[in-house]
Amino acid sequence: MRLVSFLQVLLLLGIGVYLALFALENPALVRLPLPFGRGELTVSVGVSVSLFLLLGATFMALLLLPGLWRERQRRRREARERRAAEDRLTATLQARLGAMLPLTSEPAEQEPA
Repeated sequence: MRLVSFLQVLLLLGIGVYLALFALENPALVRLPLPFGRGELTVSVGVSVSLFLLLGATFMALLLLPGLWRERQRRRREARERRAAEDRLTATLQARLGAMLPLTSEPAEQEPA
């Protein structure tokens, strides 16, 4: 799973570099078609590069968020389980210490019969 995310990030970086090179070589206007055939948007190449890089960064963030979210949930669960185990161990130790008979320092004297 990590390899796929890594390859996707590399692909996005490659697209960003390609768009930056395209912007440097072609300082003209670019016509971007709008969705559903509603016409086109005419912007400069720099604005289009910035738009596509922002779109790629958003996509990359959406790729990384589920992994970060799972890791956060896992750490919370482990902390909760550790705390519960420590509480059980503390309760067991207290129960054993409370069950012990107090030791007397004086030996019991036996009376002759």
